[in-house]
Amino acid sequence: MKRWIGFLGHLAIIIIFTSFGTYSFKTDMDVKVPNELKVLSTYSATVPVFNDIEIGVSNGSPVMLGNSYIGFKEALAFKESQGNYNTINTLGYLGKYQFGSGTLRLMGVSDTSFFLSDANLQEKVFELNVARNKWILRRDIKRFIGKKINGIVISESGIIAAAHLAGAGNVKKYLRSYGQTDFSDAYGSSIAYYMKKFRDYNISIVKAKHNPKV
Repeated sequence: MKRWIGFLGHLAIIIIFTSFGTYSFKTDMDVKVPNELKVLSTYSATVPVFNDIEIGVSNGSPVMLGNSYIGFKEALAFKESQGNYNTINTLGYLGKYQFGSGTLRLMGVSDTSFFLSDANLQEKVFELNVARNKWILRRDIKRFIGKKINGIVISESGIIAAAHLAGAGNVKKYLRSYGQTDFSDAYGSSIAYYMKKFRDYNISIVKAKHNPKV
C-alpha cells in the first residue's frame, strides 16, 4: 500500500509539471524584423518649447508649436493657407505663404507654375523675404521693439509678420503713426492683428539682407 501511495504521488507531480510545460513560452525565439522597421542609423530630435499658439491640422487634432523661427513660419503659413503649398486664393496669391507675383519677381521668381510645384523654392523665398523685410524695417525694428501700440507690445516677429501681410511700407506707416494708420487686406486681417498674433517669436536666425534673390 505504501509503495502504491508513493507511486501515485510521483505520478501526480509528473502530470502537474507536464501540464504547465505545455503553456510555457520560449524566450529566446529568433524573430525576423522587416528591413523597413530596422533602425539603420541614429539621429537626434529636438522638442520645441511650447507656447500659446495652437495650430490645427487636417484631421482636426491641434499641434502645439514652439516660439522658434520654425514655429513662426509654420504658424504664419497656417494662417495664410493652412500650410498648403499648392493653393491659389481668390486674389491670385500663391502657395503655402501666399505670395503675390510682384513679390516673387523681386525674389527672382518669374515662373509661378514652377513656384507652386516646388516646396523647397517656396521655403527659400519665404526666408529671403523675411531677410528682405528685416533690412527694409531695420531702423523701425530697433526703434519700436518693446514699445506698446494699441495695447500690443511690439516685437520683431510681429513686425515681420505684419510686413508679410501688408508690405514693409505700410508697416512703417503703422509704426510711425503709432497705430493711427492701419491696413487691412481683403479678408479683414490687419497690421494690428498680425502684430498681436505673431508676437514673441525668436526669428533672429534669419539675418537682414539687402535685395536678396533666389
